[in-house]
Amino acid sequence: MRWVALDRDGTLIAERGYLSDAEGVEVLDGAAEALLRLRELGLRVVVATNQSGVGRGYFDVGAVEAIHARIVEKLGAAGAVIEGFYVCPHAPEEECECRKPKTGLLEQAARELGLPMEECVVVGDKAADVELGRNAGGRSILVTTGYGAEDAGSVEADFVAGSLREAVEWMASSIDS
Repeated sequence: MRWVALDRDGTLIAERGYLSDAEGVEVLDGAAEALLRLRELGLRVVVATNQSGVGRGYFDVGAVEAIHARIVEKLGAAGAVIEGFYVCPHAPEEECECRKPKTGLLEQAARELGLPMEECVVVGDKAADVELGRNAGGRSILVTTGYGAEDAGSVEADFVAGSLREAVEWMASSIDS
């Protein structure tokens, strides 16, 4: 494993449904520390997120960008770094190639980072995140924050964690072993 793709809502920040206002960004407890630990482990970090609210007309891409700027601001204050945000703005019925669990977002990130897709660990709170990791040939971790508790018994993740911090510690032990 050389890099990590984090889901946004319910994994990195609090789940708010169709979040459209940057003022609603609440970084989950321990997320900044988890990102710092990933950096210590030498792992690169991106966010891969489905934002169907754009495709459904609930808000525009500018709202998504403002939310990402707010996340960067909040995490940056703690010294945490995210190398990129990869967004699927499409509604599910558009059947695009970038909507998780399809691999379009990871393919783009892998190309831009110059890293093999199969060396990615996907961390998220939904079955689609777990499936994305598998579809990419990498690993996946389900966090039980956000919607994760609902999916915990029905997905085959490499690990199920109670938080992003716990997921990162599992990654650290996997590197060490």
